[in-house]
Parts: sequence; C-alpha cells; structure tokens
Amino acid sequence: MARPDPPVVGIVALTPQGAALGRRLHESMPGAELWLPEAFGPEYPEARAFRSLKDVFAGAFRNACPLICIMAAGIVVRHVAPLLRGKDRDPAVVVMDEAGRFAISLLSGHLGGANDLARSLAALLGATPVITTATDVQGLPALDALAARLGWGLENLPAVKDIHLALLKGQKVRLVDPGGCLGRELPGQEDYFQSQPESPETLARPGPAVYVGCREYPWPPGWLRLRPRNLAAGVGCNKGTPAAEILALMTDVFARFRLSLRSLHCLATIAAKKSEPGLVAAAQHLGVTLVWYTAEELQEVPVPNPSAMVQHHMGVASVCEAAALKAAGGKTLLIPKQKTPNVTLAVAQVGWPWSV
Repeated sequence: MARPDPPVVGIVALTPQGAALGRRLHESMPGAELWLPEAFGPEYPEARAFRSLKDVFAGAFRNACPLICIMAAGIVVRHVAPLLRGKDRDPAVVVMDEAGRFAISLLSGHLGGANDLARSLAALLGATPVITTATDVQGLPALDALAARLGWGLENLPAVKDIHLALLKGQKVRLVDPGGCLGRELPGQEDYFQSQPESPETLARPGPAVYVGCREYPWPPGWLRLRPRNLAAGVGCNKGTPAAEILALMTDVFARFRLSLRSLHCLATIAAKKSEPGLVAAAQHLGVTLVWYTAEELQEVPVPNPSAMVQHHMGVASVCEAAALKAAGGKTLLIPKQKTPNVTLAVAQVGWPWSV
C-alpha cells in the first residue's frame, strides 16, 4: 500500500565548513532541504536562509521533520531540550561534526529512525556512525524500530522498555504471533522469543510479552502489541454521507469483532465512489489509502451477501464485501457486511505480502 510521503529531512549548518558539508549531503539526498544562516545566501542559492536557529528547531519539531545538524552537539542539546515531547513523537536528530567524521544518533533512534539515518550518512561520507541504544550495540532486535520501519501500528509503547531489558539479560520473551509475521521480518527469532499459542490462557498472563496481529483482547499489563497493516475495509455509502458516520460505523464494528483499527491497510470501494468527500476524508483521518475498483472488477468477486438493490443502483451485486475481498486478494471475510442507513462495511484479511 502506498504510505504517506515521509517528512522532509532538514540539513542545518552554521559555519562555512559545515555549509560545504551540508551542500554535499543536500546534493546526495533527493528531497532534503539545506538550511543556512542568512549570511550564506549569495554563495548558497539552493539553501533556505534563516535568522534564528531556535525557530529552525521549533519548526522542525512542529512538522516532525528529521534533522541533520552539522554543529556542536551541545548547541543541539540546548535547542531541542525544551521541545521534547516523547520517543513516539520526537523527530530524528543526527549530529555531525563539520569534518564529516562522525554521525551521531542523538534523538529518536528507533521510532524516529535516527539510528538508520546516522548509518546512511556514515556510509555516504565514509564516516563513523555513533549509535548508543543498547539493543543496537548488542545486536538485539529493537521492536519499536521494526514497527517504525515496516509501518506497523504499535500499542503500549512503555512495554518496549521491559521487553528490551529482558532481551539484554538473555531472557526469552513470550511471543504470540499467529501469522508468523515477526518470523518473516526477524529470521532467527527463536533465539530471542518463546512462541506461544493465541489462547485466552496465554493472553491472560502479564508481560513482558509481544503480540503480533490484528485481534483485540482484554490486555494485561506488559503486552506490546504490534499491528501489521493486514486488514482491508470495503466501504459503500450513499452520496453525501459524512466521514463521521463512516468512521463511527468502523469504530463500532471493529470493536464488536475485536479487531484493531491500527491494523487497517486500506479503504476500498467502487470507482463511482472514489471521489466521495466523506470516504476521502475518512481515509485521510485513518491515515490509509483509498483504493477503488470498477464495477466490472467487483462483479467478478463472489460474495456471501449479494444485494439486488445494490445491483440495481450500482451495477454490481456488492460493493463493500467485493471491494474488501478484492483489495485483500483473499477469499474469506473476517467481517461480513455491516450497515447503517447510509454506510456498508466489510473487512477482509490481506494476504502476504501486504500490498494493494
């Protein structure tokens, strides 16, 4: 599935030598922006000029913009300290010396991607990446970084600390992964995790433990939930249906069927509804892509609950069930057609690999 475009990377420098290094990086990183003090303007027409470094950092944090700071680490620490909100919200910050010898992952190494950014910069310049997160130093799996890299939903972030601590102590962490998702992404997981069945008894025990999947349970403390984006929601609606009604039905249905909205991969519908404002807004609110299929494509999909009325008005026996199955590339619905006066909804599980 097409994911939202990543935020622009900002390259910030203060000195002539730093500006020269910034230009090298800018030329090698498509989409990045070079930010320099106003005094450098004539020599660096490609750069965005700034007067206040404080404003640069504030704007970057406001827009979740990763930063490459070519300056002293102390300058960066003093500027970012008042802006910190949490490891799941702060952008990546990497500090480089103006000679380009070191790339230091300073902030948001896992979820923000600073560790990977530091490694990429080091490879680009022949520099030394400086990574201090314990799991990386010890070569252990970092589950928050994995979720960020794969675009998976992540729930109960505080559980990461105890899980990583257990791994650092050499303990195996209990893992419930009915789809084998983690195993595909972390070959050799048996060295770190103790696989257990998806059963009420297993899931009633407190963590540290990891669940990988789309199901909801009454979670005891200590369970990290990783949510692969493997659910396709087929949606049909009347003209002019507001996004709020679509979202209300989805929230209710997902709760009743014990599925996580964080596992949502896409919304799917018929071509005639692809520009329906409520559907477009609902997809934007959920952070997923709205995909659509022609009536001819949907007519070919067998569904358990065809509708003569839908056939009469839309030229297909089903919109929501057929669209969900088509998007999922599967044959089984997890949730058959549910409806309100204006909305129909069905959910199917997307087959591996997860792409639409």
